[in-house]
Amino acid sequence: MANEDSFINEVTEEVRRDKLFALMRRYGWIAILAVIVIVGGATWNEWRKAQAQAVAEAKGDALIAALQSDTPEARASALNALEPAQDPETRAVVDLLKSAAALEADDPEGAGAALDAVIENTAAPQMYRNVAILKRVLTGGATLSAQDRIDRLQPLLTPGNPFRLLAVEQRAFAEVELGDTDAALTSLRGILADAEVTEDLRRRAQQLIVALGGSVDPA
Repeated sequence: MANEDSFINEVTEEVRRDKLFALMRRYGWIAILAVIVIVGGATWNEWRKAQAQAVAEAKGDALIAALQSDTPEARASALNALEPAQDPETRAVVDLLKSAAALEADDPEGAGAALDAVIENTAAPQMYRNVAILKRVLTGGATLSAQDRIDRLQPLLTPGNPFRLLAVEQRAFAEVELGDTDAALTSLRGILADAEVTEDLRRRAQQLIVALGGSVDPA
């Protein structure tokens, strides 16, 4: 009886092996294909990462080379020749650098165009755009009217904006230029009354109030 059971088990095992081999012959290519896809996908992903890193390094090297140019004009030209960055934050930083180089090269229009590009880059961090707005007003005296400067400063005047008081100061300068002394005095006194005013800004506001014929203490 034991021999019969052993014989049956051997036959059963042989049948299982035959079925397994048959399945392997029939569907084994699927497993091989899966392995190829997995390995190929991993290889492609690593290659793509390497390519992206190489491109980023090349752009970084080009930016450094541009900033190391000997003259402001050469720096401005080299920065303008750079391929625009895909990343909004990087593009904003490069445009800010372009504006600085253009100002050094005595090119206010080029500087204004670079700053406007940052301001219009709505995907960039708001801090960069705020810096660009303030810098555009500070450097745009020859290309922007007083009313234009006041209008551009509006986004910076919201509570909590880190450039709010500097924007109020620039608005006061524009109001003086428009001949609206009362509005300028109101803006300047608002600076003095603000708890966040710095000592330097307080001193500048007081000096301008006096220069306009006003009193630092309206009482």
